[in-house]
Amino acid sequence: MATETTLILFKPDCVQKNLSGDVLGRFQDKGLSIRGIKMMSLCDDILKEHYAHVADKPFFPEIASFMKSAPVIALALEGENAIAVVRDLLGPTNSKEAAPGTIRGDLGENMMVNVCHASDGPETAAAELKRFFKDGEIFAY
Repeated sequence: MATETTLILFKPDCVQKNLSGDVLGRFQDKGLSIRGIKMMSLCDDILKEHYAHVADKPFFPEIASFMKSAPVIALALEGENAIAVVRDLLGPTNSKEAAPGTIRGDLGENMMVNVCHASDGPETAAAELKRFFKDGEIFAY
């Protein structure tokens, strides 16, 4: 098993519904450690970069509007196989398909209002961590 650091964004629904502590606790209960955390508002530039794979789709403005509707919390979490652990805890992207006991199954509503974004692989995690955290904002201890 490999120690990994991954990015998680607590989406606006998570922040607005005051679910951040519960969700963070679930990650920590699985042995993941916080290496960076901050609350931020997202701008169009970062959203276009983050969602570049769908930025030209007709539904992108709805995603951007949702992601700007409230602050998000960016997390850098580290642990053994952190990427897989996080994705297993979250469940499928579509909350309607997520099993009870998963974060999205318990707290999400649909494909977009689904509590968290999580990196899907090591390369994506590295790029996303750089996108949301400046040098010196991720700590090792």
